[in-house]
Amino acid sequence: MSITIIGLDHIQICVPIGEESTARHFYLDLLHFTEIEKPENLKKNGGFWCKADTITVHIGVEKIEKSKSKRHPAFIVSDIQATRRYLEENDVPIKEEIPIPGVSRFSCFDPFLNRIEFLEYM
Repeated sequence: MSITIIGLDHIQICVPIGEESTARHFYLDLLHFTEIEKPENLKKNGGFWCKADTITVHIGVEKIEKSKSKRHPAFIVSDIQATRRYLEENDVPIKEEIPIPGVSRFSCFDPFLNRIEFLEYM
């Protein structure tokens, strides 16, 4: 038997307990994800779910220390330069990434030091 992966259902990003409003500002207001209904039996766990096009992100809460890590989602955008300008205009520091042929990309960190990569295929 082998495993055949056919897609990605969702990404989960964790934020500190009690920081949902800061997370909502970053993911909903700044990145323009739309909050979607979380199943009733999971609401007691805190956090929220959101979506942009076919990408679903679960924002979970847990006791965590803020620390930078290599783990990250990478979101494809239609205009990488406009995305960069928008984030810079909103005081989000940009992290340059090692170039990859055929891809323009950069990263930033959300308020909880989750790395968020943006890329556009050239």
